[in-house]
Amino acid sequence: MTAFLLLLLLGAVSATFGSIVGLGGGIIIVPALIFIGPIFLGRDIHTGAAVGTSLTVLIITALASTLTYMKKGTVDFRSGWLYSVTSGPAAILGAMLTGSLPQQTFKLVFGFFMLMMACIMVAREYMKPRRYEWRTKRTYKDPSGVEWEYGYNVLPALGVGFGVGFISGLFGIGGGSLFVPLMVLLFSYPPHVATATSMFVILISSVLGSATHMLSGEVDWFSAAALAPGAWIGGKLGAIIASRMSGKGLLWLLRVTLILLSARMIWQGLSS
Repeated sequence: MTAFLLLLLLGAVSATFGSIVGLGGGIIIVPALIFIGPIFLGRDIHTGAAVGTSLTVLIITALASTLTYMKKGTVDFRSGWLYSVTSGPAAILGAMLTGSLPQQTFKLVFGFFMLMMACIMVAREYMKPRRYEWRTKRTYKDPSGVEWEYGYNVLPALGVGFGVGFISGLFGIGGGSLFVPLMVLLFSYPPHVATATSMFVILISSVLGSATHMLSGEVDWFSAAALAPGAWIGGKLGAIIASRMSGKGLLWLLRVTLILLSARMIWQGLSS
């Protein structure tokens, strides 16, 4: 019962954070499952199962968030489907490669990846979006009445989608930790549109990535069942919070969390 309640809370917290910034929450769920498995579940959850479980739960988080963002009108479905053309197949490829990584290697790579994402999220505060005349242009008027202009070209967008999808399938994190900064910095997306569209793409890639892990038997169904209700609530709650506030304090909390988790994963990888 303790394990179920802990996982329920983990699903809610990770989904809330993930939905606010467009990450999906898997970047918290994967290392957490690896850590708590031996302590609260009485068994190890190996790398493939942690990633597969995370991607399965990400479907719930992303669906809840996307439905809420749809009501706010912040999801750019046209560009979202474009990114999904390459992110979906890339997610399958990444998921197929997860099981080939030794546990020690996975912890090191994932730890350094989380550290890099934390640094990118800090740097994003001090970087201005690149100005470029993209062929496809969009406009968005935020709730305060400010009009944003952003755009993209098809080939760069497909390249971004592939990279995001591959990382999503490999690490089970949704890929939004790269997606949102790239959309904001490279294509000048408004932050709210980038976050909402990222969650839609995560929904598509997580369905394909998790299906690959399911076929390989790499899903811990008890953990998934416990995480799912919290993920649904957190996904909706995070989208509501993101629409009403900047979430700057929560962003810094997430950055600190990423740094601590990355340090733990790197330490375990080096000592194992």
